[in-house]
Amino acid sequence: MINKIFWIFLLLPFQLFANDEPLSLDRVVPSNFTLAFPNEDNIRPSISTFKVNNFALMSNETGERWAIVTLTNQASGRRTISQKHLMALVADGEHITPFEISQSFKAGETLSLTLYFGVSKFPILTVFTRTKT
Repeated sequence: MINKIFWIFLLLPFQLFANDEPLSLDRVVPSNFTLAFPNEDNIRPSISTFKVNNFALMSNETGERWAIVTLTNQASGRRTISQKHLMALVADGEHITPFEISQSFKAGETLSLTLYFGVSKFPILTVFTRTKT
């Protein structure tokens, strides 16, 4: 009996923090939709050689925000992307970064990554990088 109680208390914290709420694809904002939120603090991603080709946005009822982002390394050598190179704009004008990522790309390589941006009341509108151009 004590053994069963021990296992219940051991597994209980994992059940409390496990979120099995399914994700669903969000409506896509058209690329010609102009957004002009103020950015007084000049919040931008770090300069990189990565280009966002496209993205699909996902969320669930608990407010988790996810994105499947297809990126291309435009450099002539191997590069590693991290969370500082990507940013998302949410519907209240806030700029957010994904949780920790580190993915190596070969020169010219294109990969799709599934990224977690945390919990927000507002949906993600776009995902972007910043290049030197």
